[in-house]
This record gives sequence, structure tokens and C-alpha cells, in this order.
Amino acid sequence: MENYYNNMDDMHIDALREIGNIGSGNAATALSSMLNRPIDIKVPIVKILDYSEVVEALGGPETPLMGVLLTMSGDVDGMMMFLQDKDFVHITLNELLQGSFEQFLDIDEMGYSAIQEVANIMASSYVNAVGVMTNLQIYTSVPSVTVDMLGSLLSVPSIYYADISDKI
Repeated sequence: MENYYNNMDDMHIDALREIGNIGSGNAATALSSMLNRPIDIKVPIVKILDYSEVVEALGGPETPLMGVLLTMSGDVDGMMMFLQDKDFVHITLNELLQGSFEQFLDIDEMGYSAIQEVANIMASSYVNAVGVMTNLQIYTSVPSVTVDMLGSLLSVPSIYYADISDKI
């Protein structure tokens, strides 16, 4: 698998970008419907990096984030992780729950449940779009949600897939 990542050319990267664009567009549409407001997204950037490079690219190992992790099964085995900063979580929860969530420490059980449901809907929208485009059956698990430092959050996929690759 490691050699596969190293041998990807521009056509492979473009295909991944297009899959990501379609999937994230569907996920953004689902989020827009939930929040009843427009959601702007950018065309995804696809990079194949070492885990340590990802941590640095996303702000460093001590950056506090909310991580939502889902596993995929069926024709595709893997995991999907949403990394959300406090501003995204703050806006989403305040819109959904009409609350006043300003810090990760302010999030209660209802807030975690709401983020879990948002992630479930967005991941399902993303995976369903990819499944339709590729004719693959892909199923997702119930999301697990945690707040931690980026280095800790990314240790989960790096440990799980350590025997396959050190790339993400």
C-alpha cells in the first residue's frame, strides 16, 4: 500500500479531488438544510502526507479540536474523521440548539449528541454520493465524538493503520 501512495500521479490526485468535491458538496448541502443557512465550501485539496506532516499542517499537536470518527465497511473498509475547530462547533451548536456554546468545555450531553448527529448525516451524505458515483456499497458506523489535542486525535488512525502505511 505504501508504494501505491508514492506512485500516485496527477490523474489519481484529480480523481480523489473530484470524489472529495462531490462528497463534500453533498455533505455541505445536508448541513445547510439542518442549519437553514447557506454553507460555503472550497474545492478540496488532496495531499498524501506522513502523519506527522498532517499534524503540523493542521496547526500542531497541541491544537484543541473536536474529532468525530466513523468507520466504513462494505465494499470499502476504512475510517473517516471530521476535525472541527471550536468556531465551527460553536456556530453549529448555537444554530441547532439555540444555546450559548463558546468553548469546548461548555458542551453538554445534548451538544455532543447534536454534533454526533450532524456528523452522521454529513458522513452519510458524503458516502452515499461516493457510493452512487462508484457503484460501491459503503456503510458507516455510529460516530464517536471526543475533544482532545490534534496529536491525540490523529493517533487513532495512525495506530490503527500503522501496519499498512505511515501516510494519510
